[in-house]
Amino acid sequence: MNMMKRITGFVLSALVLALSAGCASQPAASSSAAVQPESSMASATVEKKALRVGVLKGPTGLGMLQVMENNSQKTAANEYSFTVAGSPDEVVAKLVSGELDAAAVPTNLAATLYNKTNGKVQLAAINTLGILYLVTSDESIKSIADLKGKSIVSSGQGAVPEYALDYILSANGLKNDVKVQYLTEHSEVASQLLAGKITAAVLPEPFVTQVTTKNAKLKPALNFTTEWDAAVKKADQGASVLTMGALVVRSEYTEQNRGAFNGFLAEYQKSVEYVNQNPQPAGALSEKYGIMPAAVAQKAIPNCNIVFIAGEDMRVKAEDFLKVLSNYNPKSIGGAFPKDDFYYQNNAG
Repeated sequence: MNMMKRITGFVLSALVLALSAGCASQPAASSSAAVQPESSMASATVEKKALRVGVLKGPTGLGMLQVMENNSQKTAANEYSFTVAGSPDEVVAKLVSGELDAAAVPTNLAATLYNKTNGKVQLAAINTLGILYLVTSDESIKSIADLKGKSIVSSGQGAVPEYALDYILSANGLKNDVKVQYLTEHSEVASQLLAGKITAAVLPEPFVTQVTTKNAKLKPALNFTTEWDAAVKKADQGASVLTMGALVVRSEYTEQNRGAFNGFLAEYQKSVEYVNQNPQPAGALSEKYGIMPAAVAQKAIPNCNIVFIAGEDMRVKAEDFLKVLSNYNPKSIGGAFPKDDFYYQNNAG
């Protein structure tokens, strides 16, 4: 219990605020590494395994919708039980205590959990890429260079939103030329933007959709995923992408149920594809399973960077992303760079 309290306390101090909501400007390819269940999973006679999964409200939970529906219809490959949570710390406590087998969490938090549990938590897939936009009513802001001399408001201080913003500004020589104010909640930033108290703010989806729908003068001027890619290229820092959300699994579970977990990953991959291609029915499922209201989901899904990246491609992208964070602040990934066994490979063993 003391171990769990220490882990949860650490997580809360470095937590990525509201990373249960995350999107980018273009629908992403839903898979970079196809996952195939082991041959035994294809047999209808194989006994279904139980798998307890933590799902976050917001866009990072959207990719799981078809799996959740199949489970309700008794057509899924395994017997799943889903816990829908409003914040990562809720699923972290259950994952560490063994009440959950797998969960969606911020990518840097996945590394933190690996370090704090001595390798008992693995990264299984990347499920959400960049989530952040610079939303503004200032029509003069059309590029990152236009931020020089400006003031912007954000949330997520001490977490990935701050690291990403700082990294992008520094890469463009703007670190000392942009005034950044941090508020506690994304909702607070959105409210001040709508009230006209501020003119430029860093926000994730679905807040971007919500504020731009309510005020036509507000526009997403900068896509932080694109800006991150440009900064990484400029610094020649490998294949790093703005990797915000991921699926983690307890290594004890995969050691005992590798075939069942690979079957789950195959279903998850298909679910991500379905959601990206079918926003209207997926929106209805989103409301049914408490992820977000249908109307909001339908508008947000086409712009959400929901992905499924597993295997070696996952390892390369996540590793390079974590290197950038580690260089900025080692505490952001739990103080140490994860070893090779952090990355779950479905064809291993």
